[in-house]
Amino acid sequence: MTPEAGLGAMIRTWRDRLPPSAAGLPVGRARRAVGLRREELAELAGVSVDYIVRLEQGRATTPSAQVVASLARALRLTAAERDHLYRLAHLVPPAEDEISDHIPPGVHRVLARLGDAAVAVFAADWRLIWWNRGWAALLGDPSPSPARLRNFARDRFPVGGGPARLAQWPVTELDSDTTDVAVVSDLRRATGRFPQDARLAELIRELSTGNRRFAELWALGTVAAHREDHKTIEHPSVGPVTVDCDVLTDGDSELKIVIMTAAPESVDEDKLRLAAVSGPPVRTDGSPVRR
Repeated sequence: MTPEAGLGAMIRTWRDRLPPSAAGLPVGRARRAVGLRREELAELAGVSVDYIVRLEQGRATTPSAQVVASLARALRLTAAERDHLYRLAHLVPPAEDEISDHIPPGVHRVLARLGDAAVAVFAADWRLIWWNRGWAALLGDPSPSPARLRNFARDRFPVGGGPARLAQWPVTELDSDTTDVAVVSDLRRATGRFPQDARLAELIRELSTGNRRFAELWALGTVAAHREDHKTIEHPSVGPVTVDCDVLTDGDSELKIVIMTAAPESVDEDKLRLAAVSGPPVRTDGSPVRR
């Protein structure tokens, strides 16, 4: 393979072609770089700047599948480009019958135009794979949690009494039982779409054996999609915020785009905007506020 076509060269090429605005980053007047800086790519992908440098310089040549998936999302790669990145990293690209964490560029464009709404994207197994600043401001920044634990079903049906990984402060639903049934039924539907996916199978096994409520609902065999909800977030800075939660699905990949909005011209809408402006609350020592 020529140096110009290797892993490091392709990461640099894709980084240079992506304008900061396309990645949801502000553009300063004094900016010289046309594309993303290494520091920006590192932040978007959730890896260190040093690791990005080593990848681009060819000193790191075997990133994990998780890192490759994060880089593909951060660089807004198409499905074909994502698969090429996997192969350059000596990895097998995800099969069509496996759950994908990839977000197509078109979906990214739509997400960037949703304004102040709190938005997140979940994979078919309810693993959180992307969120915007509004989401972090409303529910808390989930980035400190390990990627595999950022899962709505795991939070909904905890195993072993672990902490919630998605919302950093209390969230209640208008009808909690209905939400429980909807999430389990949606996972059942995912097993029909991705019957060979090991990650999904592991999640179902873990929740079935470790959470009695999940096991009871799973035994019912209900199949459905989770499309909407109404939630109240006990926000530490602006007080309780009641929002409508709508779930859109992206085609065959079964990505779930979750959008939280408040009723127009309501007190909750004012609180939602205030939370988005102020950003995620932090303590006096700079650490994030958690439950």
